[in-house]
Amino acid sequence: MSSLLDSPIFGILLSLFAFEVGMILYNRTKFPLFNPLLIAIVLIIGFLGVFKINYQEFNIGGQFINMFLGPATVVLAVPLYKQLQLLKKHALPIILGISVGSSVGILSIIGLSYILGLNGLLTKSLLAKSVSTPIGMEITKSLNGVIPITVIAIIITGILGAIIGPWVLKTFRIHNKIAVGISLGTSAHAVGTSKALELGETEGAMSSLSIGIAGLMTVALAPLIYHFAIYVYSFIK
Repeated sequence: MSSLLDSPIFGILLSLFAFEVGMILYNRTKFPLFNPLLIAIVLIIGFLGVFKINYQEFNIGGQFINMFLGPATVVLAVPLYKQLQLLKKHALPIILGISVGSSVGILSIIGLSYILGLNGLLTKSLLAKSVSTPIGMEITKSLNGVIPITVIAIIITGILGAIIGPWVLKTFRIHNKIAVGISLGTSAHAVGTSKALELGETEGAMSSLSIGIAGLMTVALAPLIYHFAIYVYSFIK
């Protein structure tokens, strides 16, 4: 047992098994709360807790999965390539929509942090919650935030976006395929894109585009907006 826990195979197989269970549950029920990623997280935490397995032992293999985060994000460009003409036709509203969505995401964190009295370290760590994990980690690193908090925030944001996003769009009667894709991709990054791909190829393509552009926008805007907010706060105070 000890040799198995010290092997990368343990973490990789446990992660794959847990995610596959999540996929089976979701495909059979289509219940939003049975998001495969959420189910996988719960199963892995439960397994490690019940058998008293150290997280570091699990992460020997789990860290290898992290290596594929970047390539997996790049692969999402495939549906975008298939919808390239649609992108060219609606380039201006698409870019504006993603830009506004990214800015609102950053401003909402700063505003809520002020209301809830969060310290600057937590605020900096939460600014990149709506972008993909590799980009978010680099943004937090540049702001001297806490990377583990950023990763947790990104995961929670993605899962909530995939669960709640379609319901919000339906409630406000947003049926335009481009708007649906842009909304899910900008607010819930890759997890939202996986949901958008379920809805259709156009939604998936627009959501894939949003991940890249929203990431670039957040890289550029997060430090500027944060430092400007600090300046305004100090001036008012």
